[in-house]
Amino acid sequence: MFIFDAHIDTLGILAERGCEDLAALTDSHVNLEKMEKAGINAQFFAVYVPSRYRFGLALHKAMEMIDIFWQNVERYPEKLQPLLNREDCRILETNRQPIRCLLSIEGGEALEGSLSNLRNFFKLGVRALTLTWNHRNALADGVGEGKFASGLSEFGREVVDEMNRLGMIVDVSHLAEPGFWDVVEVSSQPIIASHSNAYRLCGHRRNLTDEQIKAIADSGGVIGVNFHPGFLADPPRTASIDHVVEQILYLLKLGGSDTPALGSDFDGISSTPAGLENVEKTPNLITKLEKQGVSETLIEKVMGKNLLRVVSQVLPEKSS
Repeated sequence: MFIFDAHIDTLGILAERGCEDLAALTDSHVNLEKMEKAGINAQFFAVYVPSRYRFGLALHKAMEMIDIFWQNVERYPEKLQPLLNREDCRILETNRQPIRCLLSIEGGEALEGSLSNLRNFFKLGVRALTLTWNHRNALADGVGEGKFASGLSEFGREVVDEMNRLGMIVDVSHLAEPGFWDVVEVSSQPIIASHSNAYRLCGHRRNLTDEQIKAIADSGGVIGVNFHPGFLADPPRTASIDHVVEQILYLLKLGGSDTPALGSDFDGISSTPAGLENVEKTPNLITKLEKQGVSETLIEKVMGKNLLRVVSQVLPEKSS
């Protein structure tokens, strides 16, 4: 079974602990051994800059995590390889090992207001950008701005245009709704919500309305179901793998077979749903979906093929 997850925050844990070895982590949701045991074939690695670095040090901190990413790729070349272009995607379709790793920045603060920084990140292997975290930045407002949130700034529109030109994936998770609809208008490529759920099933501000889900589906994009208990159930302590399956089935019904994907948010969440305690448990979803009568072909799309389709469409043909 092909497995491709659209969001983990393990690079942040490595950076905060001063550790540069993915295999050395022992108490995280993700490490190299757990990924191999789970049969992970491809993985987005998020570069999330914590709040205390956002003003003046965002670029600096992002660069540190990007360096950690590349150190691991260089340290374990037989187990980890970068995912940079469509050619890499074609190789992945037939050769599912080593694990293909896609570098993504979570939050436009790291750009520090500069398109040249976006282009330099691309040259360093970054292939996706989550435009905001929960708060306002130079690109747009996050969901944390509430009813006062605005849409894309002029700079934000320029960033989306340049991402389309370069071959970078536009990620709308965390983005306030006015900005979301601006992205739908501006982007010429499919958009993704790398780690978001359906608001209809769990009324958290981070989740997507039915209209947003349909718009992502209409763009040809995908939604990575998030394992954060607070986005799955109320109260969160009751969250289980069954809530994740419920989210997947809802996205299948509303958005169609090409819409659901995985966006675990492992190592970015403080607790996990029962049955999905770490990345090793990810294959448990396969069994659960089989019991719901979902076909093997459709399960494989949910577990990774939908996300690979979008990545294959958006990324450049070859790296410069």
